[in-house]
Amino acid sequence: MDKSFYAIFKTFFKVGTLLLGGGYVILPLLQAELVDKKGWIDSDGLCEYYALGQSVPGIIAANMSIFVGYKLRGQVGALAAVLGIVTPAFLAIILVATMLEEIVHLSFIQSIFWGVGIGVILLVYLATKEMWNKSIVDKFTCIVFFAAFILSTCFHVSPALIIVLSILAGILYKKYNSDENFVKKECEK
Repeated sequence: MDKSFYAIFKTFFKVGTLLLGGGYVILPLLQAELVDKKGWIDSDGLCEYYALGQSVPGIIAANMSIFVGYKLRGQVGALAAVLGIVTPAFLAIILVATMLEEIVHLSFIQSIFWGVGIGVILLVYLATKEMWNKSIVDKFTCIVFFAAFILSTCFHVSPALIIVLSILAGILYKKYNSDENFVKKECEK
């Protein structure tokens, strides 16, 4: 399939025009375009890039597009993808800023924003469902999820600290399991 600068730009521009509500709704849109339609990337890779996009500073959609574009075509692909994803928002801001004073009070505009809000809720739900299916795969990941959820909601622990603690828990869990498997293999000999 064509992975030219223009093809990557056009695909991400299309996603960027539908991207209302922030970076959390990008996952189902990119799933449909990159995985289902074009086959440029697999679903697991897309979820990994989504997680990476959330963990680095900046706009999630732009971060994710850079990672995916780089995977597709290196630096040229990253440039095409990020330009494609941010151009619709840039153009929309320019357009809306010029007309905002005039249209914000119209009732049908309020209705449009209400409908967009419902659509964003649905897209956030789909992104959460996709991430849940790819991320919660065993008892350990379920425990880490609920611990992070409780620390975040009940104790208002910083998300950065939760990420660091989750990484450390994953490293310790992996080390413990690899040491345990090593001991089992040695005992079987």
